[in-house]
Amino acid sequence: MLIKYLFLPFLVILLCAPVYATTDCGEDGVWLQVLGSGGPELDDGRASSGYVIWHKGKARLLIDIGSGSMLRFEQSGASLNDLDVILLSHMHVDHSNDLPALIKASFFSGRNRDLYLYGPSGNSFMPSATNYLQKLFGGDGVYQYLSGYLDGDEKYRLLPHDVDATGKAEQVVLADARYRLTAVPVHHGPIPALAWRVEIAGKQIVFSGDMNNDNGTLAILAKQADLLVAHHAVPEGTRGIARNLHMPPSVIGQIAAKARVKQMVLSHRMNRTLGQERISTEQIRQQYNGPMQFADDLQCFRL
Repeated sequence: MLIKYLFLPFLVILLCAPVYATTDCGEDGVWLQVLGSGGPELDDGRASSGYVIWHKGKARLLIDIGSGSMLRFEQSGASLNDLDVILLSHMHVDHSNDLPALIKASFFSGRNRDLYLYGPSGNSFMPSATNYLQKLFGGDGVYQYLSGYLDGDEKYRLLPHDVDATGKAEQVVLADARYRLTAVPVHHGPIPALAWRVEIAGKQIVFSGDMNNDNGTLAILAKQADLLVAHHAVPEGTRGIARNLHMPPSVIGQIAAKARVKQMVLSHRMNRTLGQERISTEQIRQQYNGPMQFADDLQCFRL
């Protein structure tokens, strides 16, 4: 009995401990690296949203590709030739803007195998993933000189796929010996948006993307995930348009607790949440007591 009570304080410390992070992803196992931990602002010293999943020392999956994330990709030591899949949560600039930079850079990398891209369906506010790529790289697109990456005239093709961003159903978009990729629609105001679950080498990583949780779909997708990357773009008490787009810390805590995620990283940090970490932590800890950390650019998290 005495041993039980002596151990209890150490258990509490362990449960509330931060996630261990480094700036060097290892050569073994599965790692998540944050390329961009910020939002669309230009005075926060951060790249916009972007994440890369490493497996056995190679960068295999890219999740979002916001402004500045390709510079971070270069700084991470990742190779464009190793990428298998790009997943987009939605088409806002701070989640998709560096895609042309990646495609142009691939010309110099010698890449010679097709690259798959999955993103949300469109509506009157935003194009679908396939339409977005046509507007960028199609024959009449902004960067029509790169159209060969869509029509097959280059050494590889960029292969876009639309994922239904309406309703609440989970959708498995890819399942093979390497990955199982599942998307679910989330509410981000009028913008079609997806949350993603990546299963790789026995590990599950879930990306909330931007959302306010009106759909109530994220906790199901994130059930018992090894790592949840939750976007922390607004402080507690936010109202109006920002609250219709994003979830406050209390909601993040509710989702993480309901899903019983093993650890959590808070990203998409903006000026309105920077400096509010103590208050945000207090709100989250009312529901979730697992390991968590506020993200910075280029941090690596081992799963």
